[in-house]
Amino acid sequence: VQLQASGGGLVEAGGSLTISCVVSGTIFSSSAMGWYRQAPGKQRELVAVKFSGGSTDYAEYADSVKGRFTISRDDAKNTVYLQMNSLKPEDTAVYYCHYRGIYGGTGYYTGAFINYWGKGTLVTVSS
Repeated sequence: VQLQASGGGLVEAGGSLTISCVVSGTIFSSSAMGWYRQAPGKQRELVAVKFSGGSTDYAEYADSVKGRFTISRDDAKNTVYLQMNSLKPEDTAVYYCHYRGIYGGTGYYTGAFINYWGKGTLVTVSS
């Protein structure tokens, strides 16, 4: 599985940016696609993920981005998007595309799973 992210860059505070990631290779029938981020000196944290499997489809967001960021996925294109609005300087980080193939589970944290990561794309929000 390979992940190719794009769309990072420099934006002013209050602005918007959309990043996207294309997943290629083995595609699981149950999977989650999403984004983590890592700011300088901090641990990598979940930003948003979207699970799809069977009849279940839901998204999970970090509290810090709820109401500002929207995740979507186009399974026909194996692509996940993150629409980021009302950006803040504290959103500055390297954003990593994430794909989780899930076996026997009905959600992001259930079943057995295998994680894949993209190389990351830098988002810088200036104040």
